Amino acid sequence: MAACLLASTGARAAGHFDVDDAGTLDAGQCQYEAWWGRTGTEPVTGLHIGPSCRVGPVELGLNADRLSAQGVHSVTVGPQLKWNFYGSAADAPLSAAISLGAVFDVTRGGRAGGQLVLPVSWRPADSLQVHANIGADWATGTGACTPRGGLAAEWALDDKVSLIAERSRASSVWTSRIGGRFSLTPQVSVDVSASRTGPRGVRGFVVGLNHEFGWK
Repeated sequence: MAACLLASTGARAAGHFDVDDAGTLDAGQCQYEAWWGRTGTEPVTGLHIGPSCRVGPVELGLNADRLSAQGVHSVTVGPQLKWNFYGSAADAPLSAAISLGAVFDVTRGGRAGGQLVLPVSWRPADSLQVHANIGADWATGTGACTPRGGLAAEWALDDKVSLIAERSRASSVWTSRIGGRFSLTPQVSVDVSASRTGPRGVRGFVVGLNHEFGWK
C-alpha cells in the first residue's frame, strides 16, 4: 500500500507519473530520472533514481528506490526493458510498446517481484497525447499478482510546459494525479505533481528531474 501511494516500483519511462507512454529513447541516447515524494500523515517518503539507455531496438534501464515509513526503510533495485513495437516515430499518431521490469528487495533477503505493462499512446493533435496502460504487478516476497492499468492525458501548452492528468489503479488501489512537466533545456525537465489515493483520498506530492543525453 505504501509503495503505490507514491508510485509503484517498476519499469516506467514517464518520469514519476504512474501511467507510462509508449515512447522510447532515440538510438544513441541515455537518460536518468530521479524523484522524491511524500504522502500521508505518517508520512511515507520515497526516493528514486533510474538510468536507462537505448541499446539496439530496446531501452534498457536500472531502477533503485528507497521507501521510508515510521522509521522503517526498504531499498529495492531491478532492471527494466522497454520495446516499442508499433509506431516508433516521435510524431506517430498511434504507438504501442511492452515494458518488463524486475525488482529485488535488498533489505529483506533479495525477495523478488516484477511488472508487465502494455503502454499505448494516441496523438489526436500535435499538442495532445492520450496514454493507456494495462498490465500486472507481482509483489516482492509473496509473488501475489494484481492487475494494473490507467489512463492519462498530456497537453503541451508550448515547447516548455506540459500539463498531465491521470487516473490509475495499482495494488487494488485507485490514484488520481495531476501535475506538470517544465523543460529547463531541450535535455532537462522538472516534473511536479499532486495525488489522491484510495477511498480516503490520501494526499501526496512528488518532485522529479529528467535528463537526457547522448552516449555515442
